[in-house]
Amino acid sequence: MERSQFLVETSWLAEHLNDPHIRIVDMRGYVRTVEHNGVQDALYVGARDEYVQAHLPGAVYIDWSSDIVDPGDTIPAQIAPLARFASVLGGLGIGDQHLVVAYDIHPTAQFATRLWWALNYYGHDQVVVLNGGFAKWQRENRPLEVRIPTYPAATFTPVVQPQLRATAAEVLSQLGNQHIAMIDARDRGQYSGAVVRRPGRPGHIPGALNIPRDDVIDPATGTFRSNEELAKIFSNAGVQPQQQVVAYCNGGVAATTILFSLAMLGYPHLTNYDGSWNEWGSRQDLPTEV
Repeated sequence: MERSQFLVETSWLAEHLNDPHIRIVDMRGYVRTVEHNGVQDALYVGARDEYVQAHLPGAVYIDWSSDIVDPGDTIPAQIAPLARFASVLGGLGIGDQHLVVAYDIHPTAQFATRLWWALNYYGHDQVVVLNGGFAKWQRENRPLEVRIPTYPAATFTPVVQPQLRATAAEVLSQLGNQHIAMIDARDRGQYSGAVVRRPGRPGHIPGALNIPRDDVIDPATGTFRSNEELAKIFSNAGVQPQQQVVAYCNGGVAATTILFSLAMLGYPHLTNYDGSWNEWGSRQDLPTEV
């Protein structure tokens, strides 16, 4: 299948580059980390310079670390408020009528899936992720351009879907609830407490399962694993479709790769704890587990 409700293949997009119904969004960026003796510092950055050098034909750029975040929030990388989000999207020519195709160059597509989640949070479910992202497109020698496209301003009408985003208070109230599956999408070192990202504490939210977001990607191809493989990963971890799934990471970004994978499997109750460990790990009033 070249296009599903969630993923599109490079071959499909190559045939639809000139479709006026589509808006392609380059979400390239990085979490740059420096680790010393088990203590890690992280810097959130976009990659607009890489976009300017070459991007998919017709693609506009959104900086995950600045364009669609809340600059007034003390917790890094929180979703932008409604009016700011609508202004950014509409200003780029992305309106209610458009199918958004998101891509990045991260091995787990976490910035593309962040846009997928953010759009869904604001009620726009016409959004797909390019399977394999920029790396696969480039590997297949498909066309790139340096021209920066512009589109007429469009109307993006945000309609908040509050069930898709959890607060710390909501997560705290759900601890120990067997109807809730809490998934920690960070790497195993952070989950276990062997690695601590400043200014947080070691460990994880009590009762959380560890399914690192890397697990849902096929390392040989850089694409998402098959639905059969994904289903096995989550069922082996004990995650059931009838449960409310709450995923978190450090900044609510890597968690969206897990949520995206579960959405492809048809799991109906999916929530992102947007504050994630950036908030939970730095608040002494919230419990942790190692």
